[in-house]
Amino acid sequence: MAPQRRAGPKAAESGVGSAGTWADRGERRRLSSVRKSRAHQESRRKWLKVAFLVSSAVLLSLLSWSYLVSEDGVAEVLAHYSESLQDRFIEVPCSEDYDSHKRFEGCTPRKCGRGITDTVITREEAERIRRIAERGLSLGGSDGGASILDLHSGALSVGKHFVNLYRYFGDKIQEVFTEEDFQLYRDVRRRIQQTIAQAFGISSSSMYLTKPTFFSRINSTEAKTTHDEYWHPHIDKVTYGSFDYTSLLYLSDYTEDFGGGRFVFMDVGANKTVEPRAGRVSFFTSGSENLHRVEKVRWGTRYAITISFTCNPDHGIEDPVLT
Repeated sequence: MAPQRRAGPKAAESGVGSAGTWADRGERRRLSSVRKSRAHQESRRKWLKVAFLVSSAVLLSLLSWSYLVSEDGVAEVLAHYSESLQDRFIEVPCSEDYDSHKRFEGCTPRKCGRGITDTVITREEAERIRRIAERGLSLGGSDGGASILDLHSGALSVGKHFVNLYRYFGDKIQEVFTEEDFQLYRDVRRRIQQTIAQAFGISSSSMYLTKPTFFSRINSTEAKTTHDEYWHPHIDKVTYGSFDYTSLLYLSDYTEDFGGGRFVFMDVGANKTVEPRAGRVSFFTSGSENLHRVEKVRWGTRYAITISFTCNPDHGIEDPVLT
């Protein structure tokens, strides 16, 4: 019977060992499962972090693009300063602005758009026109960054105000301007008027020069009055009810004579800019289809002349005459 008594403890020992083995296996499985779960969670966290960084980068890019479009206003360049354009015309749908004014058939815009050309006025002529502006503006000039000279009305920026240069300076004007200056001015106006008429399919004789038509000189000096704040978006037909067609003749070169100062059409979805070049003519219908602004000039001096036209003879003005 002794062997039987010894067998009992062996059986009991064997049972304890088996239970311990299964327990160890179970613990190892549990630990392995925990490790796998932790590894999975860690991997998931890494992917979430990568996804967050990627999405943040994309969002930052979109915000940066949005800022550039809204602040710089430049998404497409219609005319680079380095290229010489024969003729470039972009037609756009007309706004309803013209319906609130008396219509003149054969002149009031039915076809709307904007055009740029470098072949109507030569660079040599632009330089001569610029010298007229420089001589006139040397008589005064705004305390802020934007000065104007209007040879039609005589308006000249002086300090924070305007004076009539013909009355203020009297006979001295004969020493500043010549009849040849005014003849060139009239000839340039006539050629620009014919270019606009041809582009929009109307007769140039149905168009009348209107006010204000003026030289502008813009630099980076801080604005002193609202007259110096040229950079605000505006619509010519709303600001000046007589305007039907607006044109600008640039008298200096972007990047060479000044920085900033580009002309920006503020279109829905994508703004479009014109880079000034001496002798370049930019023209457009004056309604809200051509909402626009000018970038702030950052350095140098930007010269241009705005020449505006109306279809209403009651709002027409004559060419300036040296008396």
